[in-house]
Amino acid sequence: MHWLLRRLPCAVAVTFSLFVCVVIPPNAEQRVLAHELQPAEPITGSLLIVGGGPLPAEIIDRFFVLAGAEKARIIIVTTASSLAGTPDAVARHASWFDRKFDSIKFLHTRRREEANDPFFSQCLNEASGIWFMGGNQNWLAEAYLGTLVEERCHDLLKRGGVIGGTSAGAAIMSKVMIAGGYSDPFVASGFGFLPGTIIDQHFKKRSRQSRLLKALDLCPGLVGIGIDESTALVVSGRSLQVVGNSDVSLYLAGTSDRMMQKQTLLTGQTEDFVRLSQAAVARTKPHVSEIQHSAPEVKKGTLIIVGGGPHPPEAIARFLMAAGGNESPLIIVSNAIGDDSDDKQVSAELTAAGASNVHHVHSENGSQPLNADFRAVLEQARGVWFTGGRLGRQVNTGPDGSLLSLLQQVLLRGGVIGGTSAGAMIEGEDRVLADSVGNQELVAEGYQQGFVFLPGAAIDQHFTKCDRLGDRVRLKRSISELVGIGIDDATAMIVRGTIMEVVGSNQVAVFDRQPDDSQAQPEFSIIKTGQKYDFKHRRLLGSTGLPMTETK
Repeated sequence: MHWLLRRLPCAVAVTFSLFVCVVIPPNAEQRVLAHELQPAEPITGSLLIVGGGPLPAEIIDRFFVLAGAEKARIIIVTTASSLAGTPDAVARHASWFDRKFDSIKFLHTRRREEANDPFFSQCLNEASGIWFMGGNQNWLAEAYLGTLVEERCHDLLKRGGVIGGTSAGAAIMSKVMIAGGYSDPFVASGFGFLPGTIIDQHFKKRSRQSRLLKALDLCPGLVGIGIDESTALVVSGRSLQVVGNSDVSLYLAGTSDRMMQKQTLLTGQTEDFVRLSQAAVARTKPHVSEIQHSAPEVKKGTLIIVGGGPHPPEAIARFLMAAGGNESPLIIVSNAIGDDSDDKQVSAELTAAGASNVHHVHSENGSQPLNADFRAVLEQARGVWFTGGRLGRQVNTGPDGSLLSLLQQVLLRGGVIGGTSAGAMIEGEDRVLADSVGNQELVAEGYQQGFVFLPGAAIDQHFTKCDRLGDRVRLKRSISELVGIGIDDATAMIVRGTIMEVVGSNQVAVFDRQPDDSQAQPEFSIIKTGQKYDFKHRRLLGSTGLPMTETK
C-alpha cells in the first residue's frame, strides 16, 4: 500500500510495507566480537545520537539543520519499531511535518532480499538525512547489516549528510552494539557509523552503568558512551557535543594498573572522541614504564629536531644537505597547527636555502588520508619536516600503519626527517610530560606513543623557556630506562647513528642516568652548540668527536 500525502509548500512521500513482524529474542549466550584495536579517526558527515524518551524540539531542530534545513531530504527508517509499516509510525512523527523541508519518506522492511534490492533503497541516494526510529536494535541489524541499505547509509555520511536515531537507533550506531541484556550485556554487530565506541541508551533512567562497563570488559579498547533520555550526542569530525535535557557519560575501562575513568558531558559541552579513542586503545597495551627501551639510535638517515622558536639557519641548511641537495623532493607536514602559516615559514626558509622541490601536506582534522598523490610524493621524498603546534593535530599513521611505514622508508633510503616543537616531540619513542606542564592534551592517555624515529627517547621542547626541568626529572624517576631530552628554543639536535650534535643559539639537556637513591635528582648532561653527545656510551663529546668532561 502506498500513501502520498501532499501539503504545501512541499510533498511528503510515505511508503508502507505490509510485512508481519516476528519478534526474535537474542541468543542467551554471550558473543564477544573481535574488533580492530586501532584508534578511531574523525568521521565525515554528522551523527545525532539520542538516548531515547521524548524528543525535545531542539534535538529535532538540530537534526533538520544538519540535514539541510529547508532543503532537507529525510528518510525515517521505522524497522526497529513494532509500529513499522503502519500509519501509527507516521503519526509518531507528526510534529516533524510542522518544519520546513524538501521531503520526508518512510522506509521499512524486515526482508534482507528487499534490503539488497537497489530500487527499494534508491531514495537513500538522494537523502541528506536518515533517522532510525527506536524499538529493537536487533531488528535493524537482522534486516540491514551487510546489505545495500547499510552501504548507502555510509555513503550518505561520506557525502556530508547526517544520520540520527533514538534508543535502538542509537545503539545501532557503533560497530560493537549492545543488543540486549539487563545487568549482563549481550553484544552483537552494529552499523559502525561511530568507530571505536560502544553506545548505551536510556542510560541514567534505566541505571545502565554496570551493563556498559561489563560490555567494555568484553570488548577492550572501546570508548563507552551512555546517553540519557531526551538527550542527544552530536558528532561532527572528531567533536562530541551534548544537546537536550540531561547529560552523556563517557567511560574508559579500568585495567590492572589504571582506574576506570568516567567523564560527564553536560548540555553545550564538547569533547574530542579521537582523543578518547586513543586513550581507550592505549589502555589495552603495556604501560610505558613496563616497556624495555633501547638506547637512542638512528640506524640510517638523519634526524634534525628543533626545540621551537626560530629555526636555526644551520639546521635548515643541514636538513637540505641531508636530503641530498636542492632538487631533492621534500614534504612539509603542518597538521599540528590550525592553519598552514608555519608551513609557509618553513617553505620560505627552505626556498631561501636553495630548495626547489617542496610539497605541502595539511589536514584540518589531523588525519591525512593516504591518497594516491600524497603516497606517490612520499614514496620519493628525501626529506620530511613536521611543523610545531598541538600534538593532537599531528598526522595519524593510518589504521594499518602504512603512513608510518612510508615515513620510516625516508630514513632507510638515507633521507632526513625534521621537526620543531610538537614536530620535535613526535620523533621520539614516547611523548611523556608531567601534569605540571598544564597542557592537558600533551599528557592525555594514548598520545604517549611517538613515531619512534629516535627509539628510547622522550623529547621535550621549549625546555628552558617553559621551565620543564621538573618534568624531565619526574620522567626519569618513573621510567629509568628512557632517555629524557630537553631542547631549548632556537636550538636543534642533529642525530646520526648514536651521535647527537647541537646547533643553534642555546643548549640541549640529556637525562641519561638514574642514581641509586630514588629520591636523588637524576643526573643529566648539558650539550652546548658545537658539542656532540654519544647516546651509546652516554658521554659528552667535543666538536672533534672525542670524549670530554661532562657538565651539569
